Amino acid sequence: MDKQAIGVVGAGTMGQGIAQVLLTSGRQVKLYDVAETQLERAEGKIDQGLSRLVEKDKLSEEERSSALTRLDKTTSLEALSECEVIIEAAPEQSELKEKLFRDLSALNQDVILASNTSSLSLTRLAAVSEHPERVVGMHFFNPVPVLNLVEVIRAEQTSDATVVKVEALAGELGKTAVAIADSPGFAVNRLLVPMINEAAFLLQEGVASAEDIDQAIKLGAAHPMGPLALADLIGLDVCLSIMEVLQDGFGDPKYRPCPLLKRMVDAGYLGRKSGRGFHIYE
Repeated sequence: MDKQAIGVVGAGTMGQGIAQVLLTSGRQVKLYDVAETQLERAEGKIDQGLSRLVEKDKLSEEERSSALTRLDKTTSLEALSECEVIIEAAPEQSELKEKLFRDLSALNQDVILASNTSSLSLTRLAAVSEHPERVVGMHFFNPVPVLNLVEVIRAEQTSDATVVKVEALAGELGKTAVAIADSPGFAVNRLLVPMINEAAFLLQEGVASAEDIDQAIKLGAAHPMGPLALADLIGLDVCLSIMEVLQDGFGDPKYRPCPLLKRMVDAGYLGRKSGRGFHIYE
């Protein structure tokens, strides 16, 4: 791919991570968010991430400074009109994403619109876009600078050329692209989040403590972190949303969200980002 700017929509955790890996690959990045304060916060987080790479000798100080000069922050969607690819990383709300895709597809008939959605239908997002063949899923994993997988999800309308381009972009970022059909939860979350949900059932039923459930999976299955600690990292609200998508998409009772998970989300116990989830964080 050539070196036109890449747009990133949404300056939250995932948007920050995606922007950082784009910057370290040499790309110009236009980072959009509705809130100026969130953009400023995101720039600070990106700077911290780049500085950690300098400390680990994975990036020079000159490269860090150069990367930051290639970051443009904006609260105007129109500022993304010249981008060759726009990666949407907005909150996991179908109505919000569909509005964004309607608006973004009107900016530039040649732009590729890639969604970082973790579970929502790419086919539906493509259907509201002016050029559905240019809509594709590009699902990164948190933390984006560390985890190498990108699920490339083909909507029913996605063209072969679009898939080839986003797979090439993933490779440019040092990521491994895995092709996935448009199905609820795609591949990783369809496997992973039900495991988290089942761990919540174990905790609700008093089978074991949160600490012991996590320890058992770490030692017994050689996972780097237990399912409840992972849920806290992902965000309990995100986990619940994915379980609801799976339940709605398949109509299978095995995807019923655990009542404890629902109650914790209702209480605002969302994991690391709120300071409390299945574990307590300072």
